[in-house]
Amino acid sequence: MTSAPHILVVDDDETLNRSLVSILGYEGYRLSSRTSAADLIETLDRDRVDLLILDLGLPDMDGLSALERVKRHPAHCDIPILVLSGAPASDASAEAIGLGAADFVAKPFRLKDLLARIDSHLKTGRALVEARERASTEGTLNEILESLAAATSPAEVYQALVRRLSAGLRISRCSIVLDDENGETGTVVAASESPALRHLTIELRRYPELLGPMVTQSRLLITDVGNDPLFASVRELWRIEGRLVPTTSVGTVPFRIQTGRAGACFIRTAGNDPVLTPADLELVERVIRAATPALDRTYDYETAIRRQDEMRQLAETDPLTGLFNRRAFGERLERDLASASRSNTVLSCLMLDIDHFKSLNDTYGHSLGDRVLTQLADLLRREQRAMDILARLGGEEFVVLLPETGVRGARIYAERILRKVNGAMMGTAENPVQITVSIGLATFPDERVTDPDSLLRLADLNLLRAKADGRNRYRD
Repeated sequence: MTSAPHILVVDDDETLNRSLVSILGYEGYRLSSRTSAADLIETLDRDRVDLLILDLGLPDMDGLSALERVKRHPAHCDIPILVLSGAPASDASAEAIGLGAADFVAKPFRLKDLLARIDSHLKTGRALVEARERASTEGTLNEILESLAAATSPAEVYQALVRRLSAGLRISRCSIVLDDENGETGTVVAASESPALRHLTIELRRYPELLGPMVTQSRLLITDVGNDPLFASVRELWRIEGRLVPTTSVGTVPFRIQTGRAGACFIRTAGNDPVLTPADLELVERVIRAATPALDRTYDYETAIRRQDEMRQLAETDPLTGLFNRRAFGERLERDLASASRSNTVLSCLMLDIDHFKSLNDTYGHSLGDRVLTQLADLLRREQRAMDILARLGGEEFVVLLPETGVRGARIYAERILRKVNGAMMGTAENPVQITVSIGLATFPDERVTDPDSLLRLADLNLLRAKADGRNRYRD
């Protein structure tokens, strides 16, 4: 419901003030009156005024000076001012109009004429305010959309939305919350008051102003959190927890992302923030609606990247162990060997083979054999540095590439792997097995190593030597 227009009468004639207050109040206006222009700006700061009726013949400050002060003030210059004067119209009206008065009424005046002028200037004032609000809204909307143009992820879109909406609405807090689709929790994916926040889980029962709109997909505006019944149970919880919650008003605008998951833009005011209005929620809804194509685009992009990564992983990964496969390892070996050659650094390669693996398969079956292969892969991962490359070449054969590691470092690594494997119980609880491995080492630079294939051949040759010398050892 639209509030009644507020009219402030400033006239030192108290009888006239009382009459105008009575008559205009009967017409449906909200009236205030003063007999002095002293502290007029402070009065306008405290309470919004839609029309000012100002007498020129004031005792402490003449009306023209008061008129000029108001019109020069950036926050109040648009208030329409209707000037009253007992002086002849021709003497005072030109000066008053020149200073920015909307109209001039000479005393004594006809009430019907005064009421018509008041109605006219209020309509003009409202039209001006609405036009400027629309211009401001369009400007805010355009700024937000421009900021979304370069976003490449949903997280960037959400961050831009909360940051821009908070600034545009001049409010303390703006958040984007997505429903976790379990009926109990939601995830705050962006918050203007905490830019670093990305994935905060909240209990929706503690936020009834979020839960309802996300379910019904209907907007919600609460202008007085302290007294609204929706917050009764939550206020009691706050009281028990001893929390002071300065929130004064809240607004929720729900939406759905392309997957169908429910979300909401949640805005709050506190302290001296202006109380939220339906126009604020309208702006948020327009922004969310306008941002949907950008959001869909980033979700599509994110999905495409994820699928690309999955396809690349499938192409590069051994399906049983999750390590690199032979083809992917060959590409990394070629690149790292070329880098070592250019920078004059060392590079070592270890080839591992499980001893008597065929016998293990024949005794326990291929299912347990596969389990042992995955357990050995996990053991190697635990020993892996960030720069190391692990791969399964096929069957029971594994390879480890150790950049920036020479012969001594490769030997230490091989000895550690032998100890770890000897001390590990593998297989299953029903069929525990202990295995050993044989390892062949090769290091670049070496006169026998001229390319990736020759490095692997040298490691394989040393692996065969380890097997021939009794297994469960390394050779280089």
